[in-house]
Amino acid sequence: MAQGNLGNWAFIVGVIVAIIAGLFGTDIIPFTASILVVLGIVVGFMNIGTKKKSEFLIAAVALMVAGAASLSALNVLPTIGGWLIGIVTNVIVFVAPAALVVALQDVYNLAAKS
Repeated sequence: MAQGNLGNWAFIVGVIVAIIAGLFGTDIIPFTASILVVLGIVVGFMNIGTKKKSEFLIAAVALMVAGAASLSALNVLPTIGGWLIGIVTNVIVFVAPAALVVALQDVYNLAAKS
């Protein structure tokens, strides 16, 4: 399996796990947070090319800030509010490690050039 395929599959599986755990609770998938963190790290290492790092980091930060800010607002939605909160929370748990990996790579590359 090529590296790009592994990274693509890690992304797809991460999104599916985040949605399933958000809809049905984290008990349905053992070690949900650990799985999402590991998949996020894989995505950060394998999917984000040099040209797309800035765009990815901006999108990841926007997603995490908007998601965190909307968590309390989603609570007012009857029935689906809890599900949306779960999904958004799990997506943040998945995206944050990928963003951390990409940001650390960028910092390292910038420091190595100096």
